[in-house]
Amino acid sequence: MNNSNRTTTIRSSSPTGNGSQVLREAAETASTQTKQAYEKMSAATANATTLMQDTYSMAVSRTQDYNAKFIEFAQANTKAAVEFFQQLSSVKSPTEFLGLSTSHSREQFEALTEQTRELATLAQRVVSATAERAQSDVDKVYSQRS
Repeated sequence: MNNSNRTTTIRSSSPTGNGSQVLREAAETASTQTKQAYEKMSAATANATTLMQDTYSMAVSRTQDYNAKFIEFAQANTKAAVEFFQQLSSVKSPTEFLGLSTSHSREQFEALTEQTRELATLAQRVVSATAERAQSDVDKVYSQRS
């Protein structure tokens, strides 16, 4: 029996017993570090997703404003065309036709010029607001990493 006690003592103090403890601790440390890295990555991904959704929502909202204005202008132009054709039906002479056509063309040119200016301004706002929001979101992500 004395020999078996000695063997047990020798085994517990042998380098193999100590090595498995070191490996176990290393595995636990690696597992903890992996879990922390995963949690950080998950949080960063969630933040990035939220920021992208906010940016997308803003872009959609501004684009809807642009589309609403475009539809408003299309309706106004259609109404002007219908009115012009109604006026043409009562024309009695070529001179009257020419005057009416010239007047309508000038009014439509002025209207289209103004409409184009407004649509360009709205489009610029969509792009600027979206770019500013995206830049702000990127800045937030990088500041959180620091």
